[in-house]
Amino acid sequence: MLQLLKSLTETDGVSGDEGRVREFIKKEIPPYVDKMITDSMGNLIAVKKGSAENPKKVMLDAHMDEVGLIITHICDDGMLKFGVIGIDQRVLLSKRVMIAGRVPGVLGIKAIHLQKRDERNRVVKADDMYIDIGARSKEEAEGLVSLGDYATFTTECEDIGSGRIKAKALDDRAGCAVLIEALKDNYPDDLYVNFAVQEEAGLRGAGIAAYRINPNIGLALEGTTCSDVPGADEHMYSTVMGCGPAISIIDRSSYSSKDIVNGLIDAAEDAGIPYQMKRTMTGGNDAGMIQRTHEGVKTGVVSVPVRYIHSPAAIMDVTDFKNTVSLIKEFLKKGACCK
Repeated sequence: MLQLLKSLTETDGVSGDEGRVREFIKKEIPPYVDKMITDSMGNLIAVKKGSAENPKKVMLDAHMDEVGLIITHICDDGMLKFGVIGIDQRVLLSKRVMIAGRVPGVLGIKAIHLQKRDERNRVVKADDMYIDIGARSKEEAEGLVSLGDYATFTTECEDIGSGRIKAKALDDRAGCAVLIEALKDNYPDDLYVNFAVQEEAGLRGAGIAAYRINPNIGLALEGTTCSDVPGADEHMYSTVMGCGPAISIIDRSSYSSKDIVNGLIDAAEDAGIPYQMKRTMTGGNDAGMIQRTHEGVKTGVVSVPVRYIHSPAAIMDVTDFKNTVSLIKEFLKKGACCK
C-alpha cells in the first residue's frame, strides 16, 4: 500500500493535466476489472461486475488531479509568471516546483532588503511572484517551457515516524489508492470506479462520468481537511488524525443520503473499524456533481483525514488510510447500500 501511495503522490497531475496519473492507474488495475473506459474529459472509468443475480450500479469516485500552477507568461529576463489552481498563495514563496515534469524551478519575489515597509508587512500575492528556472533570457526560457505548461511541487512521499507519511497530492491520490485497493476484492454489485479529472477546477469530470454511468448510488473518496492543530478550536477540527475514516453528512457541495451514512456506520461497527463523523460543513467534492445527475443519485462521502491539504506537503496517518480501505470493502460486501 505504501509503495502505491508513494508512486501516486509523486506522479504529477494538476487539474487539466492528469494524463500521467491516469496512465499509472491504467497499468495497476487490469487484473481486477472487467473493462476500462477513458471518456472525452479524461476520466478513467473501471468496471467490475458483481456476483448478484440482479446487481445494482455503484459508482465510486476519487479525483486524480492535484492543485498546482500554470504558466501564463514568459518575461524578457526568462522569469515565468503563473496562475494558481486551488492553492492558498500564502504557502507558495520559495517553494521548489517541476514544470511539465522535466524543468525544475523556484518560486521567487523581490529580495526582502529591496522591499518597502508596507511590502514586508503584507501577504505576498501570487501576482508578485515568479518562477525562476535559471534562464538568462526569454528565448532561453521559451526553449524549455511553453505557455500552458503546468507546475507541481517536488515533495517526496516519506515516512515521518509514528505511522505517518508526508507527501504532496494526498488530496486525492489517497482516495485513488483506496479505490485501487478496494478493486482487488469481489462484491455483489457492479462497481463503476471513476478516477476523475478536474475536481479542483470545479468538480467537472465527475459530473460527466456520472451522467454516463447513471448509477443507483455514488460514493466519493477524498482526502479531507484535518485541522486538529494548535490554534484551532476543538469544535472546528473537522476531523482528527488517527481516529479513522471520516463519514460526511453535509458539506458545501452535497448532502449525504441517510441510508448511505447509516450503511457506512453499520459496516464500520459490525467489523470493528474505527470511524468518525466529519464535524464541519466546509469544503466540497465530486459527490456534489454525482448527486445532481439525471433524476438524482443517492450519494455519500468517506474521507481520509489529511493535514495541510492544498499545500506543498501534507500529512496522513497510514492507519487511517488502511481503515478507510477496510470500511469501503465492508460496505460494498454487504450489498445493502442500494436497497
